[in-house]
Amino acid sequence: MLKTFKIAILVALIFCVGGWSALGINAQEVKKQKSPMKEAPKDVGKEPVEAKSKVVAVTIYSDSALVTREVDIPAGMGAMELVISSMPSKVQPSSVYSEGTEGIRVLATRYRNKPIKEDKREEVREIEEELKKNEMETQKVQAMITANTANTTFLTKLEGFASASTVDATEKGKLDSDTAIALANYLKMERIARAQEGVEFGQKSQQIMKSTQFLTRKLQELTSGTVRTETDAIIVVEKVNAGAGKLRLNYLVDAAYWHPQYKIRAGKTAKDSVKLEYLASVHQQSGEDWTGVELTLSTAQPMLNATPPDLKGLAVSLIPKGGVVPPDKPGTALGLSNSSGYIAIPQSPNSGTALAEIQEASKNLRRQAQVDANKKDEKSSNEIFNYVGNLEQAKDLVFLGDERQTLTDLNKTADSDREGPNVAYKLETKISIPSRNDEQVLEVARIDLPPEYFYKAVPVLTPHVYKQANLTNKSKFVLLPGEATMYSETDFVGRMQLPLVAIGESFIVGFGTDPQLQVQRQLVEKSRTMQGGNQVLKFEYRILLSSFKQEAVKVQLWDRLPKGENEALNVTLGKVVPEISTDPVYLRQDRPNNLLRWDINLLPETNGTKANTTTYEFKVELDKQMSIGSFKSK
Repeated sequence: MLKTFKIAILVALIFCVGGWSALGINAQEVKKQKSPMKEAPKDVGKEPVEAKSKVVAVTIYSDSALVTREVDIPAGMGAMELVISSMPSKVQPSSVYSEGTEGIRVLATRYRNKPIKEDKREEVREIEEELKKNEMETQKVQAMITANTANTTFLTKLEGFASASTVDATEKGKLDSDTAIALANYLKMERIARAQEGVEFGQKSQQIMKSTQFLTRKLQELTSGTVRTETDAIIVVEKVNAGAGKLRLNYLVDAAYWHPQYKIRAGKTAKDSVKLEYLASVHQQSGEDWTGVELTLSTAQPMLNATPPDLKGLAVSLIPKGGVVPPDKPGTALGLSNSSGYIAIPQSPNSGTALAEIQEASKNLRRQAQVDANKKDEKSSNEIFNYVGNLEQAKDLVFLGDERQTLTDLNKTADSDREGPNVAYKLETKISIPSRNDEQVLEVARIDLPPEYFYKAVPVLTPHVYKQANLTNKSKFVLLPGEATMYSETDFVGRMQLPLVAIGESFIVGFGTDPQLQVQRQLVEKSRTMQGGNQVLKFEYRILLSSFKQEAVKVQLWDRLPKGENEALNVTLGKVVPEISTDPVYLRQDRPNNLLRWDINLLPETNGTKANTTTYEFKVELDKQMSIGSFKSK
């Protein structure tokens, strides 16, 4: 009876469980259905939340880039800790900051590094998978080569056995010719098959090796400079709205910069506009890809400090004449020319070398000071800024030798160091720039510029005549200094360095030589006479310009007279045909240096006896006991 009762209870339990299972209901669900109360929402502030993000905007500077990510914040209220994974390896940790939006207040932003086993980039993973496949294929091929070698060895042994058997059967008169021929054919075919297999396996092994070498080089390029760590940004926010939201995460990355390039193309006729393509050469090796971002190109130094450096007093001490003035050196100053950490300023320089060195050092140090400021190293930044100020003021106070020459050198140094204002170009379309080793060129703008063509001949330097165009920058872009590739229609004609060109400023570009124009410079007469205690040297030159063109062209013809470095050498220009140029800019800048320029309207087909002729005379007076001893460009 008891046994029957136990069986009944067991059947009932099985039925209950089976019935619930058949209805798709488990015990947990039954428990939930029995409870009429809803489960309370989880406290959002307890556990960190993995937040999705994407790069939406990038500003590239000359030595770094400011990246902006848009971070998705899940629904919920109260304090929340967000984790943004897979930050780039080249991020500057001190530059990371966040911007909240309406209803979202950022309480803290920090970063952390953690080791990782493998690179998570898709391109890197694909290459690593290919390398693993190659490794497995290599093992298979090596196994087949080993087997083929063993088979070949076995054939050799079989050949020896067949040879011995054939000799023995021949001696005993029992040789079966059909069997011997069949065995020989078998051995022959097997030898050919094994040889073919050996060649195939060898070729396949070489192909795998080449593929592995290529993939290894590609992987090294992608992972060069990266470390096996992953950087996360941690953002603590406080939400007053229950719905989902967004915030912006910003940070600076190294290994990203840009510089301008140009393509300038002349039209077919003189009336056609010159086409200027304003390009940006971008180097992006930050470790993250920028896909479909709003891109801005800036010439400014990123400044994350809101206050200026603190100005310290300038203490001046006296030293013996002929010594040097070493301003107090900063402890972390970089970019200086000597190992002692500071620049020594000579009291009586006789060239512009020291000035140029100080100018270059000042520029580099200002950049370093701003970098330190961005890294929140205010002590170092202030120290370097004040050191640069010391250099500038020491330069003004110490250079008291030849004041006129010093001011000239200072102006020349300032002109040559003209880098232009801080400008930013925001590209109109969204751009994708992957992180890779090679240069990437983007188009900033296309500009049509009406040209004023002319030709320039400098026969004292070159027998070629160059085509040039005077252009005016009527665009909305400042043209920064950079290399320009020059074309005449579709023909490449050379390269040139484009200077800084402000909006509305005129500039000159060159389009290479024109073989249809030729120039010759000839010494017609030279004489030497004595006048009192002086000797007088007289020279007469003739310059011939020939044109084989069918239209008239404007030509600037340039030459020069010697110029004495002091009053002991007197140079006087005599008869000139035609008259030299009356251009006011030329008369102000070049004529005082004894440079000669003629503005010639060269008529068509003026060659041979009809060549355009320019003549000029000059005389040189110097003491009869002296002679001209040196020649140098200045």
